[in-house]
Amino acid sequence: MRSPPLPDRSQFNRLVRFHAEAIEEIALHMGEIVKGDQFPYQALDATAMPIRDAKRRGNGCLAGYADIGWSNSLGWYEGFSLLSAVEPSGVITGFCFGAASTADQPLAETFFNLRANPNPRLISVGSAFSGAYVADKGFEGAENHHRWLDYYGAEVIHPPKRNSKKPWSKRLRRWVAGIRQIVETVYDKLFNTFGLRRERPHEIQGLRARLATRVALHNFCIWLNDQLGRPRLKFADLMGW
Repeated sequence: MRSPPLPDRSQFNRLVRFHAEAIEEIALHMGEIVKGDQFPYQALDATAMPIRDAKRRGNGCLAGYADIGWSNSLGWYEGFSLLSAVEPSGVITGFCFGAASTADQPLAETFFNLRANPNPRLISVGSAFSGAYVADKGFEGAENHHRWLDYYGAEVIHPPKRNSKKPWSKRLRRWVAGIRQIVETVYDKLFNTFGLRRERPHEIQGLRARLATRVALHNFCIWLNDQLGRPRLKFADLMGW
């Protein structure tokens, strides 16, 4: 008996887009499996998710969704801003994205709102978290913090500005920076190890599916390393199989 043929590239891409929500469920389920001990905090950070050179002419394939934003590492870019919550062990517990020009605060507002008030069509943010979110100065604003805590039960901690009337000690700043370093490590896995930076999707559902597959692969690799008794974020030789 002949085995059924594999779909061609266009068929495969259509299938991936069609099952984007299911892939998000798998990504979060893998995260739940490997979460382990409950940590008192999660690191929260946004990063650039470019899909097109900002200097190219024309509107591009995702006009109306993507726009121009600024990244300290990339400069001006066209695409989206990706927000993720990450446990200290490297597990991604939730993610979402918005247009590149979206500031961190409104992106976080949507993220916390959906965690507190789940929407079955927008499950990628993950479940509510009772601990604190450790972030950077992009999530500042006393009014924001009070509202997020009162409405969504989300406590956000970040270092104050240098000219703040209540500055943190250098030691405390270093400690918080060390906590947040895990997010940078995770984004390096998604964009470089798993090639998300090279993706150029033509549809928003395609972008959603491609992002979810990278998150699912990331959490799966953590699970596999656990089974093999290896460091959780040692992915390089796994990807060489």
